[in-house]
This record gives sequence, structure tokens and C-alpha cells, in this order.
Amino acid sequence: MLLLTLPGLLYFLVFHYVPVLGFMVAFQDYEPYLGFMHSPWTGLDNFTAILDDPKFWSALGNTLLIAGIQLVFFFPLPIALALLLNSVMSDKIRRFVQSVVYLPHFIGWVIIVSLFQQILGGAGVVPDLLDSMGLPRYDMTTDPDAFPWLLTLQLLWKDAGWGTIIILAALLSIDRGLYEAAAIDGARAWRRLWHVTLPGIVPVIILLLILNLGMVLSVGFEQILLQRDAVGPDAGEVLDTYVYYHGVRDGQWGTASVVGLIKALVGTALVLGANKFAHRLGHEGVYRRGDS
Repeated sequence: MLLLTLPGLLYFLVFHYVPVLGFMVAFQDYEPYLGFMHSPWTGLDNFTAILDDPKFWSALGNTLLIAGIQLVFFFPLPIALALLLNSVMSDKIRRFVQSVVYLPHFIGWVIIVSLFQQILGGAGVVPDLLDSMGLPRYDMTTDPDAFPWLLTLQLLWKDAGWGTIIILAALLSIDRGLYEAAAIDGARAWRRLWHVTLPGIVPVIILLLILNLGMVLSVGFEQILLQRDAVGPDAGEVLDTYVYYHGVRDGQWGTASVVGLIKALVGTALVLGANKFAHRLGHEGVYRRGDS
């Protein structure tokens, strides 16, 4: 059984833990041809440059706004959808609906963005419909104020169905005898949902919420990069695109690494803090509390 975890361990080791060593670039005036060992050290100069850059604060504000909207409106939807699927009596209908809602997850962001442009863009279906009704044409894809909501709508369509997999697995682990006992005691469907189903999946919901908090500063690089120019950097710049444009493209490797380090530290702090809060509420969270 331990050998079965080896591919996963290698993935995290190669792509997540080994790259942590690259954070030393945050303290250097890094030059690719000199490498890590020979690039001059600059101390906290890169941190000062980031904190003095108004574009960084704009990107941070956009990131937090988008993350907050997605956390409030996207996170509960897979849970609600899983509960609805679980209530379907016909196995054939349930499997058909599951297959339909899973499929968008496998579609690339390029295609999804193109589809939404064909529907909501200036020459899309919705503006044409508004025009035919005598209403002003509205292009949601170029509206900076609507940009966070557009991203959330795209994410809902793409990944809401995929997010039900873990919740459905948690629902299957609930003892069916509890439902029978509740029904014998006179509990109707809503009572069984409230007193049996939801308590049975609360630990999984808390786990997913903690993991989502750890990724709160990562809101989708490819999705936003494809649409950033349509709304402008003031509304479309997030931390990931800031790293790309100001770090990779402009060669500011040190400041880009500072942003990555800040994201890692904030994510770690949120996971540890939320996990500690879950322990205080009597739940395991991401890991079990020590017997101290």
C-alpha cells in the first residue's frame, strides 16, 4: 500500500518541495547565466521593491476580491450539487447527470473562454438578444467591474461537477442505517438531511475549506491570462499574472520570487490557522491534533 503512494510522493517532491529551494532568488539580484551560487545577494531589497510597487498592491487587491467571490459562490455549489445527485433515486439518471457535469472539467481554458466570448462577448448571443429586445448591448467580457463575476461563472461551469466527486464519496460512507432509524422516528427528508447527511460530510467539507484557504492567492493563471488584456491590468492583474509579466517577461526574477514566497507563507499560515480552529471545534481538519 505504501508503494502505491510513491508516484504521488514523487510528484510533490519534484514539483513542490524541490522548487522551494528556488526561493533564495528572493534575496538575490538573480542572473540566469550566473546561477544561484554566483548571483549577488541583495538582502531584503527585493521585498522593499515589491512593497513600494503600487502594481503589486493592485494585483493583490484583485486577487483577494476574486478569491473571496469564488470562495463564497463556488465552494458551496459542488456540495449542493452532490446532495441533489445523491437524492436521485434512479442510478441511470444519476450516472448520466454525473457524466454531463464532469465533462467541462476536461475542456481547456482556451476553449471555455472562447465559448463565453461567443455567448457574452460584444458579438455574442446575449448582446444580440438584448439588441433584438430594444435594450442596450452589453459586453460582459470587457467590463472591468464584471470581470471577477465572469471568472466565477466560468469556474462554476467548468469545475462544479468535478468538485462533487469527493462529496459523493463522503456521502457513500454514511451508514444507511442512520437514515432508516431517522425515518422510523418520523424524520422527513429535510430532517434527515440536516441531522444525518450534513453531519456525516462536515469533516470533509472542513478539510476542503482548509485546503481552499491555502490556495486563496492562486485564482487561475491561464484563465485570467487569456482575458486580462480585454479588461486591462487594473482589473485583470492578479499575483500570478504579475509574476509572469514583471518577473518572467521583464526578467525581474528576484521580485517575482518574493511574490511566490509571500503566497507560500500566507497559504501555509491560513492552513495552519484554519486547522487549529477546526481542532478547537472538535474536528480533525487536515491532520490530527497531537495527544499533548
